[in-house]
Amino acid sequence: MEIRYSPDPVRFCRMTTQEVRDNFLIESLFKPNIIEMVYSDIDRAIAGSAVPVKGELTLTSADELRADFFCQRRELGILNIGGEGNVAIDGKKYEMSNLDCLYVGRGAEKISFASSDAKTPAKYYLLSYPAHAEYPVVHIQRSQSTPVLLGTIEESNKRTIYKCIHPENAKSCQLVMGYTVLEPGCVWNTMPPHTHERRMEVYMYFDLAENARVFHFMGKPQETRHISVASGQAVISPSWSIHSGVGTGAYTFCWAMGGENQAFDDMDHVKINDLL
Repeated sequence: MEIRYSPDPVRFCRMTTQEVRDNFLIESLFKPNIIEMVYSDIDRAIAGSAVPVKGELTLTSADELRADFFCQRRELGILNIGGEGNVAIDGKKYEMSNLDCLYVGRGAEKISFASSDAKTPAKYYLLSYPAHAEYPVVHIQRSQSTPVLLGTIEESNKRTIYKCIHPENAKSCQLVMGYTVLEPGCVWNTMPPHTHERRMEVYMYFDLAENARVFHFMGKPQETRHISVASGQAVISPSWSIHSGVGTGAYTFCWAMGGENQAFDDMDHVKINDLL
């Protein structure tokens, strides 16, 4: 498990492009037959992935957690961005199709991942936060996600937000998770941007062509930087930072938040003419 200690807004202003990437961009996700984990000191979030090809992969604890099993004091969100598969939680299997989501509450001991076909393996994206209470496992199928239509073709940002783990769908301690799909020809997300001081967020971009990129904007509104992001990579976004992006073509991204407020609309909006 890799540990990331994030800089504050003052140091951020002085960082080089590579330093920004090293601190906030996660490039190591979705390697075959490996469970990858990055532990951020921001709200103790853990972002990771599991791609089972040659058999099952089992999620275990790590020395950094000082726990008997991964979810002993944590909750976990799982989004499948690949082929068909299943996730087993304490012996019960949940069939996971593309863009199915699974909430795993604190106390789940045995968690394993499998693919139905090694040629088109499942690709599980993982996001975890500490949990103070136990809530049951909830399987949110793609058709059960709550859609919200936003944006316009004229503004190049027509998109659908799918809310998966949120108070209306699956109770959790602090994890809120879903994904956004941009329409063909649309490239902007979360513009005008916002911040939310009460929670941090992780953006994971996917469904991009090999040579396509999303330029993710972050930083305080008056001191912004960008990160060039490829498909299957994620950006750690502190509570003080905006998080928006523009792509070379349409794309999809998973957003997941943790903090003291689960209200989806709890945002501090920023006017475009206030951005620098």
